Amino acid sequence: MAFEVERDVAWTKPVPAPDATSAEFWRGAARGELRIQRCPRCGHRQHYPRALCTACGAVPEFETARGTGRVHTFTVIRQYGMPPFAKELPYVVAMIELDEGVRLMANVTGCAVDDVHVGMRVEAYAVAIDDELAVPYFRPARDGDGTQASGGAAAPGAGR
Repeated sequence: MAFEVERDVAWTKPVPAPDATSAEFWRGAARGELRIQRCPRCGHRQHYPRALCTACGAVPEFETARGTGRVHTFTVIRQYGMPPFAKELPYVVAMIELDEGVRLMANVTGCAVDDVHVGMRVEAYAVAIDDELAVPYFRPARDGDGTQASGGAAAPGAGR
């Protein structure tokens, strides 16, 4: 499932350094795809990208996740003096459990930080670094009509 990639944002944070194992994850985000690994032998899904399946040791393949899930746990960062992060305070770092069962860490944006909660439905989007790389983020999920899905934060649009 493809998601929105914001290309009009000037990237000022450290740039990921993809290697042979992780490059497909970062390039997929630039195409609007959240890429996770699945083992062709045992079916185990995993993230972060690894050279071998953590369940059986086979070589995993990438698949495109739906890009939706729930906040499993999170923290609000309110103090961090390191540029360029200081200008974004406060911000949310969350462990997202994708609908496929894989967990990944990402920022949750698009609502007030105090509205983020465990169990909140979220959807992926990405911010492009360049044509080849983008960083996935999550925001409160929307229903098909564009309104906030149940279980989402109460104040969409507040914050970043």
